[in-house]
Amino acid sequence: MPASVEDRAKTGSSDVGRARGLHEDLAAVLIGAGLVILALAVTWAGRPDGDRASRESHPKGWPTPLAATVGLPGTWVDSPLAAFRDGSGRLAVAPVALGMGWVVAVGTLGAVLGGGGVRRFLPGGALLAALTCLAYLLAAQKVVKFYNLEYPLWALAVGLLVGNVGGVPRWLTPALLGEFFIKTGLVVFGAEVLVSRLLALGLPGLMTSWIVTPVVLVSTYLFGVHALRIPSRPLCMTLAADMSVCGVSAAIATGAACRAKKEELSLAIGLSLFFTVIMMVAMPPAIRALGLDPLVGGAWIGGTIDATGAVVAAGESLGRDVGEVAATVKMIQNSMIGLIAFAVAAYWAGWIDRDASGPRGTLLGEAWRRFPRFILGFLGVSLVCSALHGLGPAEALWVEGATTGFTARVRGWLFCAGFVCMGLQTNFRELAPLLASGRPVVLYLLGQALNLVLTLGMASLTFGWLFRKAVAP
Repeated sequence: MPASVEDRAKTGSSDVGRARGLHEDLAAVLIGAGLVILALAVTWAGRPDGDRASRESHPKGWPTPLAATVGLPGTWVDSPLAAFRDGSGRLAVAPVALGMGWVVAVGTLGAVLGGGGVRRFLPGGALLAALTCLAYLLAAQKVVKFYNLEYPLWALAVGLLVGNVGGVPRWLTPALLGEFFIKTGLVVFGAEVLVSRLLALGLPGLMTSWIVTPVVLVSTYLFGVHALRIPSRPLCMTLAADMSVCGVSAAIATGAACRAKKEELSLAIGLSLFFTVIMMVAMPPAIRALGLDPLVGGAWIGGTIDATGAVVAAGESLGRDVGEVAATVKMIQNSMIGLIAFAVAAYWAGWIDRDASGPRGTLLGEAWRRFPRFILGFLGVSLVCSALHGLGPAEALWVEGATTGFTARVRGWLFCAGFVCMGLQTNFRELAPLLASGRPVVLYLLGQALNLVLTLGMASLTFGWLFRKAVAP
């Protein structure tokens, strides 16, 4: 019989992290780092014979043999079957099937490291991979793709529909490793956050991201708690981090630090995805209508739109240089994930959940206990790949080939699987009271309005005036 949503909430998202196995965060770090090491090793082994340092020959980095092991459904118009055909019209199912295989493989290894059994995971893991593929397939439809309604939105929708209408069978529950998949994906994502790219814009990029973001986060959180009186502080913090930092990644990291419920995470991510689509479509014409300097517009886009993919799409619609500025500002925001998560953990330990009658420990120690450890994996992978990338032109192409050809794709599959799990585990009945008052939506709108105003002001100051000559192409 299908398990009730309440049963699913009690059992949790995964077997990873049980007492007789590794903690979920440690498992995510080991597997995520392992995937990056695998990508670097295989890409190095298959390195080109000549022109290894030529960016003209390898604009996206060295080709990696692993690229053939993880694919996505192609664009389709009327028939979904067209998504599984190559340019000549022949069936090309293998790359997509292998992408599903990575979801099953990572989930199986995570279950084993966490003390679970392979047999318990595999049946549900196969169905989870199929639902993940379905989400990607829906996102690949031509009209949907034109409006950039990306896979996270469809993954949540698929999970919500199946979980709340059809129910989740008990044999699927051991495969619902949603947080584990997303944490592992974030560790892998560290390979794409390179210090050289963060420093490319120098001080103006840092000022635009690192000054505005904390101000918006703190202001939005306090407004939600004290002005709107939203009863759940974790929901306020998760919404504030999601909207002000970098969308889904920040929501997951901050939600772990303040122990937000799955329904609260789903709500924050759903709002973020919905308004990301609106802003991605609306901001480029607004920038043109306001007559803004294109670089100022790019920085404004990078500092306000939540999803990196949407940032790139919106920025490049104004020009390639604008797209690069927008993407770099967003990457600088992404680099704040660890710092924000630790600050939230310290605040929760010292002021929100502090037990006056319990044993007194140091604030730093309690914050460290609450700090999501997988963030260390994200930072470690980022630093290692940044160091390799900075060794020389050939090494830079090596790292870029490994990330663009493999790790970025695997990360997408893992994120998508995680969002499907979150949808499957989200109860509409528990989510309805959060939405009924409308206060979370109001908080997001007001916080994003503040973010838009402050980021535009800072971008105009830095990119439009103080450092205009330095950042001009």
